[in-house]
Amino acid sequence: MWHIEFYKTIHLIQYIDELCEMADGKTLAIISVSDKTGLIPLAEGLVSSGLVLVASGGTAKAIRDHGINVHDVADITKFPEMLGGRVKTLHPAVHGGILARDSESDRKDLETHNISFVSVVVCNLYPFKKTVQHTNCSVEEAVENIDIGGVTLLRAAAKNHERVSVICDPADYDNILSELKSGGTTRERRQLLALKINPSSW
Repeated sequence: MWHIEFYKTIHLIQYIDELCEMADGKTLAIISVSDKTGLIPLAEGLVSSGLVLVASGGTAKAIRDHGINVHDVADITKFPEMLGGRVKTLHPAVHGGILARDSESDRKDLETHNISFVSVVVCNLYPFKKTVQHTNCSVEEAVENIDIGGVTLLRAAAKNHERVSVICDPADYDNILSELKSGGTTRERRQLLALKINPSSW
């Protein structure tokens, strides 16, 4: 039985190290994607750029399964996913980090509530349009493909594009990683990314 306790201890140490990593004031990248095209190279690139990954449900599992360090959303919200996954990212610890401006007052608010800045949001939504186009789609299936948290992530990040890069299209991943490796995304790039957050396409 000693080996079981040993591995439990190792896991606990790793978990504490990960929490300390966030507490050190490192900037976060929030990832919540339905379409996981290009997810793993993106995650690797974001980590290489010095960002700490935070992801929801299946996204976190997909990243973790490839041996990449990633935090669950619950690690920063201190609140578990609930209602069968209907509520995951809707929390001040997430949206405060996204919407915070680079100002003294906003920094003070984040420090007061122990919230980390989020500089990258990667999100694409449940395939609602594709789902309802199926001839045998039920009302219940359509309803479950109405995205709430994802839309909120996208709009929050687009609103604060002065500081935050919001990525909804896997086709943009390579360009973003290239700019991050060069020191950070440009204001022009963030504006273009924000313009892609078009409610008419949801």
